[in-house]
Amino acid sequence: MTNSAFPAEMKPQFSGHETFPLRYGWLKKVHDAVRENEQQNIDTKQVFAAGDAIARFGVGKNMVASMRYWALAAGMLAEVRAHLGPYKSTDAAKNILNDDGKDPWMEDPTTLWFLHWQFAATPDRTSTWYWVFNHCPNATFDRPLIAEYLGRLCADRGLKVAAATLKRDIECFVRTYVERSSTDTKEDSLECPLTELGLIHATGRRDNFQIIRGSKATLSQGMFSYAVADYWQRSHQEARTLSFDSMMHAPGSPGRVFALDDDSLSDYLTSLDAATQGELVWSETAGLRQLICNVEPQQLSVDGYLQKAYRDWRSEAA
Repeated sequence: MTNSAFPAEMKPQFSGHETFPLRYGWLKKVHDAVRENEQQNIDTKQVFAAGDAIARFGVGKNMVASMRYWALAAGMLAEVRAHLGPYKSTDAAKNILNDDGKDPWMEDPTTLWFLHWQFAATPDRTSTWYWVFNHCPNATFDRPLIAEYLGRLCADRGLKVAAATLKRDIECFVRTYVERSSTDTKEDSLECPLTELGLIHATGRRDNFQIIRGSKATLSQGMFSYAVADYWQRSHQEARTLSFDSMMHAPGSPGRVFALDDDSLSDYLTSLDAATQGELVWSETAGLRQLICNVEPQQLSVDGYLQKAYRDWRSEAA
């Protein structure tokens, strides 16, 4: 593995969640609290101040820190320099988590796929999540294998990260996607909502897991379109075409992050024309398999695609 796993200017992050994976209700609680402070002109820093937060959220100090971490990693909370403090709710949070939003209680699988995309498509806060889905050389893995690779990456970059820190981060990663066994205590068995996506399964061998590649029944065409546009704007701003291989294999691409296979990726790509009103069109002319962007990449209707993702799923589920 080389240093190209993460951008040269980026420092990987392997902590902040306090070993707690994301839990149901956390994002809504943080969003509502920040919005309440914003509306009352109260410093948003107070949302996470020890005394106030413990009483407000009904959890311990470490869980409060974890809630803040996950809200930031999910793109539902942004760090800003503003007169109302260091945090603000994002447009995505308002659209999804407002009481009249698309999915305030996270009952729609589109929200879960959106969160997975936030965690695994970029390495900024959830570096282990990004590495496993985009750089892990094997479909099957165990915790020591991930620790070995990430430890080597940190050493190559001259970064000092304690082995215990990596171990805790990898454990949190596994618990994000893999259902806990029935023998766990009630507290420890609380599942992260992303276990519903079925992206990683325990193989039955001790401490061994497998990324499940193939079609994804709950991944709507609209959510896929959103991911394509987001990936294009982040990684290929100057390009007007992207190859099938780039969409399938490049780090941060929909094929990688959603763990698709060739056939399922092809199905999504060939439906992009209708899904994006011709902004993105799949072409297989002259032996070239490529996606064509008919507008400037920065003009892609990213937010519109996400809105459509919720309509898509409701139509399919009806």
